[in-house]
Amino acid sequence: MKTPIYFLSLLALVAILQSCATRKVERIGTEEVIDLSGRWNDTDSRMVAEAMVEQILDAQWLLNFQEKHDGKRPVVIVGLVYNKSHEHIEAETFIKDVERAFINSGKVRLVQAGDKREELRRERAAQQEFASPETVKAWGKELGADFILNGDISSIVDTYKNERVNYYQVNLELTDIETSEIVWIGEKKIRKYIKN
Repeated sequence: MKTPIYFLSLLALVAILQSCATRKVERIGTEEVIDLSGRWNDTDSRMVAEAMVEQILDAQWLLNFQEKHDGKRPVVIVGLVYNKSHEHIEAETFIKDVERAFINSGKVRLVQAGDKREELRRERAAQQEFASPETVKAWGKELGADFILNGDISSIVDTYKNERVNYYQVNLELTDIETSEIVWIGEKKIRKYIKN
């Protein structure tokens, strides 16, 4: 009777020791490409944003705008990018990557969108009451956007046995806010082959 109890105790001890095994975590460069799952990741977000902003800024709409407005840089607002894919994709991360690429280009001016713009307006309203007259920021000085960029991220998954292809397509369109004219449409595609 003692042997089974001893054996079970030994198994329990081994299980406890294995669960206490140390896990190694190391810092790596944010530019290093690591794709563990084959799903959309930070590298995809950054690469697609940079490629699409390059497409946007190389398109004819920018030259047309600058010719019409004496070389002035257009004011752009990045609106909503909808996630229509099969997985959870944090669209806000992609939007920030797009905004960063726009600002780094120096070819357009960028204004805040949505909730952040409302937060700025609340701050400006609070300043009217609480800030000193010398430092209060005036109403009616916001830059009006000339264009808004919107889009979506879609995906298709194809699987067979232990193979899978994840296909992502990002569609963006730039629209003239005053006329509602779509001045640019672009897409970027990514295919990932995963074999287990």
